Amino acid sequence: MPTPPVPRPGPVPTPPQGAALRRRESVAHRAPHLPVSNETSAGGIAVRVEDGIAYAACIGRRNRAGRLEWCLPKGHIEEGETPEIAAVREVAEETGIDAEIIQPLGIIDYWFTGDDRRVHKVVHHYLLEAQGGIITTENDPDHEAEVARWIAVADLSRELAYPNERKMAQAAARLLAIAP
Repeated sequence: MPTPPVPRPGPVPTPPQGAALRRRESVAHRAPHLPVSNETSAGGIAVRVEDGIAYAACIGRRNRAGRLEWCLPKGHIEEGETPEIAAVREVAEETGIDAEIIQPLGIIDYWFTGDDRRVHKVVHHYLLEAQGGIITTENDPDHEAEVARWIAVADLSRELAYPNERKMAQAAARLLAIAP
């Protein structure tokens, strides 16, 4: 009995409204000569409740195109730190908010390409309870955060720029019993 042929993709369909489809090269194919580095970071969602509404401390950073993107505070784990200690420190540095960890939310794992290397990044996220402080980016040692503000946890899925961070926000909302 002959083996059936391997299915081959058909022609690329024309997108609606006549827009052209662009194929993206994979990072591995585009930049095979770049060295690879591994980075581990920690951060999370520091929450305060005001008038029955839970708010999260978030930061705004400029992307390469200059557009402001809302993100969760996070940063590299320094030598001798646990992910938990780094998360509390990074939240304080980037948002001005002192917080305590309630529980882990999850781990994000992704790749990106910089100018001189490919980076495999792992970020430990925690749900934290805000204990005090004033929301500000003044103490951000790297000056990556341009602005910080409180965003309602129920709105994080719409406000956060990155899909993986939106998943962490959804996990936090479930834990806090907040309807999306």
